[in-house]
Amino acid sequence: MSYRQTPFSLSPAAVMFVLLSAFWGTSFVAIEIGLHTVPALSFAALRYTIAGALIFAYATYTTDRWRPRGTTEWLAATVAGVLVIAVYHGALYLGELRVSGAVAAIVVSLSPVLTVAFASGLLGNASIDRVKSLGLLLGFAGVAVIAAPTGGAAAADLVGIALVFLAAASFALGGVLTRPLSTDLPIETLEAWAMLLGSLVLWVGAFARGESLAAVEWTLPALASLAYLTLVSGCVAFLIYFELLDRIGAAELNLVGYAEPVVAALASWALLGTVIDESAVVGFLAIFAGFALLKHDAVATVATDTAAAVRSY
Repeated sequence: MSYRQTPFSLSPAAVMFVLLSAFWGTSFVAIEIGLHTVPALSFAALRYTIAGALIFAYATYTTDRWRPRGTTEWLAATVAGVLVIAVYHGALYLGELRVSGAVAAIVVSLSPVLTVAFASGLLGNASIDRVKSLGLLLGFAGVAVIAAPTGGAAAADLVGIALVFLAAASFALGGVLTRPLSTDLPIETLEAWAMLLGSLVLWVGAFARGESLAAVEWTLPALASLAYLTLVSGCVAFLIYFELLDRIGAAELNLVGYAEPVVAALASWALLGTVIDESAVVGFLAIFAGFALLKHDAVATVATDTAAAVRSY
């Protein structure tokens, strides 16, 4: 898969970007709804067992490779499965037992900042100069503001914030560690095996926590949440994600992390009547400012290309 950069404009790529932001932004609220009745790790495991099976069937039908071959391909699927699927969603679901979906989305928006830090430290892609150091500090300061004792309802539970932070770090680390593992494995096949391997890890975690689905009362909201997370935020959204990664590159795609909290906040208000407080807004702005400093060239390019596209219409 290539990582070529193409101008971001009002095009099919732009439509997919908006859809991805909507699907992943609303997923935080869907998780919060489902967690009212379904145990956290079992909920995540069930979601990705079903999604993985569906994507596996799709990959088997549409590609000529239904499984990884060789150490590198299996390693790529395992890294994605453990870090991007299992640890990320396990920590996120456990965190959302304590904080709202809208606040969780804001903390997860730190992922692009952490991605730059991990890439610099592990891959040596770029040095961290003073400007980028300030960007990192702003990003972490944003999370600190959200978790501050005086920050209102979302700040009351530091454990929840810490779990969601762990989720963001795992997602970022998984993305960085899979970069050197370039393979010819079709994206659909990689995604299917990552989901299935990740769900296996989640089932182990659910068993260790003593969770059971036997006693779950499957209400209509819980079933709707599971269906939405599995089919829309899982299968469809991840296929869009990998397609966009190929079309516009990782730098521009990272910006989806800053559209998600806005969508999550609106969905949380519309569906649950939850309104985020001022400290969460300040924290989000600090995280975004940190990313803008870290990736100021990419942000400027996206802004310029988008403005040019708007003028052309």
